[in-house]
Amino acid sequence: MRFGSDPARRRPLCLCLPPLLAFAACGPTAAPPHSAVHSAPEPPPVEAGAPAAPGEYEIAADVLHYEIELTLGAPEIEARATLAVRPNGAAELPLDLVGLGVRSVHVEGSPSAFEYADGKLVVPLNARAADSDTVHVAVAYHGTPDDGLIIRPNVHGSPTAFVDNWPNRARFWLPSVDHPSDKATASFTVHAPDGWQVIANGAQVEGPSPYDDDPSPDDDPPPSDDGKTTWRWTTRVPHPTYTLVTGAAEFAVESLGRAACGAAPASVEPDGCIDVSYWVYPQDTAFAREVFRRAPEMVDYFTATIGPYPFEKLANVQSATRFGGMENSSAIFYSEEAIAAGRLGEGTVSHEIAHQWFGDSATEADWNHLWLSEGFATYFGALFFEAADGTDDFRQRMERSRRSYVESDDTGRPIIDPAGPANLFDLLNRNNYAKGGWVLHMLRGLVGDETFFRSIRAYYARHAYGTALTADLQHAFEEVSGRSLDWFFQQWVHQPGHPVLEPRWEMSEDGRELILTIAQTQSPNWPTFRLPLEVEIAGATTDRPRRERVELRQRTQSFRFPVDAPPEAVVLDPDGWVLKG
Repeated sequence: MRFGSDPARRRPLCLCLPPLLAFAACGPTAAPPHSAVHSAPEPPPVEAGAPAAPGEYEIAADVLHYEIELTLGAPEIEARATLAVRPNGAAELPLDLVGLGVRSVHVEGSPSAFEYADGKLVVPLNARAADSDTVHVAVAYHGTPDDGLIIRPNVHGSPTAFVDNWPNRARFWLPSVDHPSDKATASFTVHAPDGWQVIANGAQVEGPSPYDDDPSPDDDPPPSDDGKTTWRWTTRVPHPTYTLVTGAAEFAVESLGRAACGAAPASVEPDGCIDVSYWVYPQDTAFAREVFRRAPEMVDYFTATIGPYPFEKLANVQSATRFGGMENSSAIFYSEEAIAAGRLGEGTVSHEIAHQWFGDSATEADWNHLWLSEGFATYFGALFFEAADGTDDFRQRMERSRRSYVESDDTGRPIIDPAGPANLFDLLNRNNYAKGGWVLHMLRGLVGDETFFRSIRAYYARHAYGTALTADLQHAFEEVSGRSLDWFFQQWVHQPGHPVLEPRWEMSEDGRELILTIAQTQSPNWPTFRLPLEVEIAGATTDRPRRERVELRQRTQSFRFPVDAPPEAVVLDPDGWVLKG
C-alpha cells in the first residue's frame, strides 16, 4: 500500500577543489518527500475506522477458510460467514467483529451459544469440536458497517460497495481473526444489484463474464426476481485477512493481456498464464488504459526476478480505498479520485504489483515487521524501472526515497521499534517505506547482484503463502552469502538514524599521499555506523578516476592513498549504495 510519490536514491558525496572544503552536492534534484502507507494489530474496544495499538496477539485456533456470502444494494448488509477452523485444542474461538448485529451462530450445523462484546465474538467449542482436525463455525449477521466495507456513491455519483481492510478493519464487516499471522483461503458469494460487476480475490466461478461487452442472448444471466445477480469468486491459496476483499460497481473491464506464463502455479487459465486486467468506472477508461498498460510487463519482471506469480489473476481496480493503492491479493484497489483526476502514477502500480509477492504471499508475521512488506514493495517497485527505463530513472527514484527519509521525523526511531506506535496507521512511515527500501539496496551493494537476488529468491521460496520475520530474511542472506550479517541488520533495522558524513582531504607533506578524513557527525543518540564505502579519486594519476574501498568503524577515521599529484575531486560512494545524510 502507498500514498504519494515514488521512492528514490542517494546522491554521492563529492569533495571538489580546493581541498578542505565541504562536499558539493552531486546528483539529481530530489522531489518533495512522500507520505508512507500501512499497518496494525488488536482492539477491544475499537472506534470505527481506528486501528488498535500494536501488541501481542495470541491465536490458538487457526482459520483455514472463509466462506463469505454478502447481499449488497443498501447501506445495511445481510451476511453469513462460515469459517473452517483448526481448533488446536482451544476451548473457544475468539473472533474480531465490531458494530454489527449477530443473528445466529452454528458450530458443525448445530445452534451455539456465543458471547459478543467489546469487539469480540467468542464461540465456545465443545470438547469434541476442540479435538477435531477441522470445525465449521457459521455466523449470520447484519447491519451497516462503520468501516471496512464502504457503501457510498463513487466519485461520479454512481452507487458502489468496496471492502478496504488494511490494517485490521476487516472486523467491521467480517467475523475473523484480524491479524496478518493468520492466513486463510476464501470464497465470496455476492448478491449485487443487476447491472453491477463484482470483483474479488481469486478466480470467478459464477456470474456473468465481465468482459462480455455484447453477449449473445444465450450468455445473458437469467432474470432475477429480486433485482440481484449472484457472483462467486474463490481462492486457491491463503491470503492475509487484510487483503481479503470484494468490490461492486458499474465497471468497464478490459484485459491487458497474459503474464507469468509457465510460472503461475495458481493459474486457472488453460494456457497456464494469468490474466492482467483493469476494472474502472466507464468515465475513466482512457487514463486507465495508459497508466496500467505496463502491468503485464511488471508481472513478468517480478516473476523472473523473485519467483512464480502467486495468485490466480491480477485485476487493477478503481475503488473507494482510503489509500493511493492497496495491494489486495490478485485484486489491487486504487484511489478512485487519483484515477478520475489522471494523477495515479506508474510508480504506485509497480509498488502494488510487487506487493503480490511481498506482503500478500510472504506476509509479515507481526505488524512491527511491516518493512518486509512496504520496504520490499518500495525497492522492487523501483527495480522494475531500472530494468525497463534504465539506471538513471532508478537512481532518481532512490534519491527521492532517500530524501523523504532523511528529511522526515522518523529518523529518531528504528525500523523495528520494540515500543511500537500507539496506532497502527503510524506504521505507515518513512522507516518502513523509504529506509526499508534502502536497507535492501544496501544489502545489494554489500553482497553483489548475484548473491542479492539469489538470497531474495531463497527467502521468498521459503515463505511464499506463509509468514516471516526479519530474522528469516537475515538467515536467507547469511545462508546464501556464507557471511554473518548480524552487524548490518542490527545497525540498520534495530537502531535509529543514518550516518551524516563530513569528509575532508589534504595532501601529505611530501605530496605523495592523499589523506582523506571522514567524520560521522550524526546525533550522538544514533550509532557509530560500520560503513563499507567506495572512494573515487579523479585526476590524481590518470585520466580515468580510480576507485578505492574503505570501511568506516569510528566516528572519525583517516585513510591514506598514494597519488602522484593532488586530485581534482574525491567522491564518496559515487554509485550511491549507502543511505546517508
